[in-house]
Order: sequence, then C-alpha cells, then structure tokens
Amino acid sequence: MEKNEDFTLIEYDKSLRPKRLKDYIGQNDIKEMLNIYIKTALKREETLDHVLLYGPPGLGKTTLANIIANEMGANWHSVTAPSLDRVGDLAAILSSLDAGDVLFIDEIHRLPKVIEEVLYSAMEDYSIDIIVGKDTTASTIKIDLPPFTLIGATTRCGDISAPLRDRFGIVQQLDYYNDEDLQQIVKRTSNVFNYAIDDESSLEIARRSRGTPRVANRLFRRVRDFAQFMDEKSAEIHLDVTKLSLQKLNIDTEGLNQTDYKYLKAIIERFNGGPVGLNALSASISEDPITLEDVYEPYLLQRGFIIRTPRGRMVTEKTYQHLGIDKK
Repeated sequence: MEKNEDFTLIEYDKSLRPKRLKDYIGQNDIKEMLNIYIKTALKREETLDHVLLYGPPGLGKTTLANIIANEMGANWHSVTAPSLDRVGDLAAILSSLDAGDVLFIDEIHRLPKVIEEVLYSAMEDYSIDIIVGKDTTASTIKIDLPPFTLIGATTRCGDISAPLRDRFGIVQQLDYYNDEDLQQIVKRTSNVFNYAIDDESSLEIARRSRGTPRVANRLFRRVRDFAQFMDEKSAEIHLDVTKLSLQKLNIDTEGLNQTDYKYLKAIIERFNGGPVGLNALSASISEDPITLEDVYEPYLLQRGFIIRTPRGRMVTEKTYQHLGIDKK
C-alpha cells in the first residue's frame, strides 16, 4: 500500500472518525435533530444544551460528541467517569473551561455519587461549591463557571440517576446500523486506507458487523490483512477472500462469534434452553456478566436469538435453527 511515510496508523485511526454531521453515516433521525439544535443555538449565540448519548458500544457516541463540538466551533475536553474519583479533579477540569467549551464524559453512569452531586449545580447554575478544610475550620468556596456544554455517553442509561438524567436537555439513543449504512462506512474506510474493496465484499462485511461501525472497521482491517497475505500484489478485496477471511475469524453469516456460540450453546446444553440467570450463565462460560449484558446480549436480543424473562434468559426457535440443534 502506497502512503505518505508521515501518515501514521494513529492518524489513520483519527481520520476514520468523521468531523462533521454531513459526513457522519447513519443515525439519520439523530443527525436531523442535532442539526436543528446546533443551528438554533448558534443563531441565538448560546451554548448548546447538555447532551446525553446512549446505546450499545461501538455505535459512534464519542464520534458524534466530537462532531457536536466541531459544529459548535467549541474546544473539546474529554474524560472518562471512572478517572474522576475526587471532587478536586472535576473542579480543576470545570474551572479550566472557556465559554462555550464542550466537556465529554464517557461512561457517565460510572460517576461516583459525590462527583455527580457536584455536577448538578455545574450543569444548572454554572457554579460549584467546594468545601475547604475540615470540621470547625471547614468553609465553602463558590466557583463561578462559564456557560459550557456537557456531553455524557453511556451504554447503561438505566444506571444513571434520575436527578442527573433530568439535567440533560437533549437525550438521544443510538440504534444499531442497517447493512446499507455499514456498507457505506466500510467503503469510506477502504478509501481512507487506500485499499479498494468491491461492492459484494463491503456488503458481506457489513452483514457480519453486528450492526456496529467499530466492528465493521475492525473486520475490514482483518480482511485486508488476509488479502495482502494471500496476494502481495493485490490492491483490492474480493468476495472469495472476504468469505474465507471471515470464516477464519469465526464470524458467521449473522455476525455471531465464538463467545456468542458459547453463550447460546450453554443455555441449550447446560440449562435446557433456559430460563437461566445471568450470573449462573456467565459463571458457566467463564465470562464477565457485565460484558455479556453490555456487549453481547443487546445484539442477540435485537436479532431474536434470546429473550429475557423475569426468570432469566431463554433461547428462541431461531437459535436452534441457526445452530443446527434439534429442540428436545
């Protein structure tokens, strides 16, 4: 592959993220609403209301948050919620903001309670109260903040407390992508990497990407590896190489991988098709329950392979058919 020597892999990764709403593929309803909110805020010369983005991992929440900052012409500040374990950490970040800046907090559902309570006044009144000293010497210092926009991202919206959730003026849920949008994303990625892919191959990757752009980009890279390994002179990915690569990667036609198979077969073979509780299931296949619930189950539910009942998880008729297992 020919490329400028100074154009590093890190720069490639950055360039995969679109910078503007018009370049962001998919999530059309969200883009339409955000465009209205952003344009009207700019027209009034106001900061954008605080934004909460939620949905399964890999759907582009961070990318969309960055685009919002770009569209608003605002400076971008980013932090993960688990890294904020002291009030002083948050106070230092907030006091460094300029008017109109965007503060992005990833995994916002994991904010410590004491940090969350400080955010309440910061989001509503643009001020925070810091307690200095202890016991009888303790005093409160009020710090005024410039108007700013907080963008929170989470995969677990239900874990965010009601008082925090109510302070977001804009709340948007990102859904899984359809095959056509994912195909466009794969083609865009091939252009960024300067490695061609035919229409059949890009659609095949899209179909097996679990409705997730991050997975689509990862699979493109791996298929490209196979294409280059099998033919060093090749400059385009074709369908035969794509199917062989995905087979070697243990990605089936529905986008299911080895962990999905372990999960589904465990329910069938060890728990008679369910119902089974999440903790018992995760222990039986040695996987973290939170990972199963956040990463694997949303897609399996969306594709109709499992259902959740008050008593636990159950596989569906579709699962038996897909795995080629006779239902007892």
